[in-house]
Amino acid sequence: MIYSVRGRIIHKGTDVAVIECGGVGYACRTTLSTLSGMGRVGDEAVLYTYLHVREDSVELFGFLTEQELNCFKMLITVSGVGPKAGLAILSDTDPERFALIVATGDYKAFTKTKGVGPKLAQRVVLELKDKIAKEQLSAAGASGDIFEAVSSGGGNISEAVSALVVLGYSQTEAASAVARLDPALPVEELIRQSLKKMASNL
Repeated sequence: MIYSVRGRIIHKGTDVAVIECGGVGYACRTTLSTLSGMGRVGDEAVLYTYLHVREDSVELFGFLTEQELNCFKMLITVSGVGPKAGLAILSDTDPERFALIVATGDYKAFTKTKGVGPKLAQRVVLELKDKIAKEQLSAAGASGDIFEAVSSGGGNISEAVSALVVLGYSQTEAASAVARLDPALPVEELIRQSLKKMASNL
């Protein structure tokens, strides 16, 4: 598995960036947000990658942040969502917004992406929410006190934890960060403050 590539940008297309590493150019399919944030041809860049293998093709996908990569990996686990649709959705929304849409069940926000109808948008939200709920149940046994605090904090706290899980944090990390915040805060603010808190602990 190729975790990341670091090197000079030698080409940028509408949905691809080529990074030269040790004389080899790695073509990474990617999102509009990564393309706009990674710099110009000739600059150095780091992309976090996912290698997608099928019977008829092998493709490398690259993202500017680990959060965007995690969102992509979660998206392609949804039935009916392939890499192309995953890139399209993430080109229209940043990772924080994507996580918030899933956590709050606002599936209509995904229908703004070309090729994503209401049925597919609903399936994305329902399948990812279901997956997160199962992970919360399994994690709750190992960290009972933290999860008790989270569950007593109300809907905003629970939605914030779910959003952080979509971004790639473990249930325990997400619950620990959110449990120390004011449950009256809006979901967006809970997510923002939790991310800031976890980043400062790195």
